[in-house]
Amino acid sequence: MTTPSPAPTPPQLWVFCLCAQWCGTCREYQALFTQLASELPQACFKWVDVEEHDALLGELDIENFPTLVMADAHGVARFAGTVLPHLDTLQRMCKAALAGDLPAVEDTDWQAVLPGLLALGQG
Repeated sequence: MTTPSPAPTPPQLWVFCLCAQWCGTCREYQALFTQLASELPQACFKWVDVEEHDALLGELDIENFPTLVMADAHGVARFAGTVLPHLDTLQRMCKAALAGDLPAVEDTDWQAVLPGLLALGQG
């Protein structure tokens, strides 16, 4: 008799990096993004190519990279915007988000794309 596996624990934090394959900064940042993902198992990190997922982004026009979107466990956006491509910046932001120190994003365009990003993150 096999014991059923426990249901996976939902992430406490969702971190989406919106980048482009042609962007050299993005390619360099991807290694740091992946590194932090392995260090924070309570968070789900998802790399999103803006050209592959253009329809998902709706009215948003991502022109600067890397652009991050962070959402809490309840699917509330806590950060959306361009960041410096440094590991320590990403670490600080993730720690602040996990501690509940980031206010909700009020921009309706970002809120509108979040359900699609979350669905992409769960797929």
